[in-house]
Amino acid sequence: MAYYSRRLFCFLLCNMVALAFIASSHANLSPTFYDKVCPQALPTIKKTVEAAVKKESRMGASLLRLHFHDCFVHGCDASILLDNATGIQTEKTTPPNNNSVRGYGVVDQIKAAVDKVCGGPVVSCADILAVAARDSVVALGGPTWQVQLGRRDSSSAYANETTDLPGPASNLSALITNFNKHGLNVRDLVALSGGHTIGLARCTTFRSHIYNDINIHPSFARNRQAICPQSGGDNNLAPLDHTASLFDTVYFKNLLKRKGLLHSDQELFNGAAGSTTNSLVKTYSSNFGAFASDFANSMIKMGNIRPLTGKQGQVRVNCRKVNS
Repeated sequence: MAYYSRRLFCFLLCNMVALAFIASSHANLSPTFYDKVCPQALPTIKKTVEAAVKKESRMGASLLRLHFHDCFVHGCDASILLDNATGIQTEKTTPPNNNSVRGYGVVDQIKAAVDKVCGGPVVSCADILAVAARDSVVALGGPTWQVQLGRRDSSSAYANETTDLPGPASNLSALITNFNKHGLNVRDLVALSGGHTIGLARCTTFRSHIYNDINIHPSFARNRQAICPQSGGDNNLAPLDHTASLFDTVYFKNLLKRKGLLHSDQELFNGAAGSTTNSLVKTYSSNFGAFASDFANSMIKMGNIRPLTGKQGQVRVNCRKVNS
């Protein structure tokens, strides 16, 4: 009995320490972090993002995805932006990111513009990703939110951890487990998946779904098969929903009709009675306000995943490499 008591005490103590660390890290983030040191930082990011999205609407989805793929690998620390270098194995060319995640050039443009108005490297690359994701959503008609700021950049990349990113073939159980691992619940999963209301997907990510799955509308499957053959054409693109340049509720409406492009999308609505994800999909499909509110709140939660703050990490001079 004493052994189990000690184990229980250790378990509780360790969890209390972990929670205290997380709370402390979050407490160091603030939406006003740059207000005094560089008041033009956020307006400059917004202006650059709006120009990029106006030039190519798909870029809005790409910048949102960059932030997501950064946060889900070792936290929101801009590790995804690092190129190969001595001691650095880039995350960019790993299977979940290679020929898929994009927008690095726009981040470089934002960084140059922000450093110019701030008089030097004041704003971290991790914060640039977080703000650019918000501004991209707003530029495409979505909600806004107060981005918590003060993240610092990692001095390492974590290529081996990218295998843990939720993939387009993930089933519902795997998705829930993956999000829970990062402190995100089922509501966060469904709301954040709604980010697929903008952007395009490559044939290789949805081929299996349109040829092999049964939870898909037959005419929708045939339509997408015309874009994505059974072999070849891996990089052919299809919209994640038919209003891919507008942040709206069409993504969820499509799931109700079994017209989700990715297997992982359609897993959120599978017709099972009493399913929490089914209920949320139905709500969001007819209530943009509920979706927008939950999406904004979930983006704030996602942005709080393991941030480096205070004296941790660095503010990179070049987002692509560690400071020398």
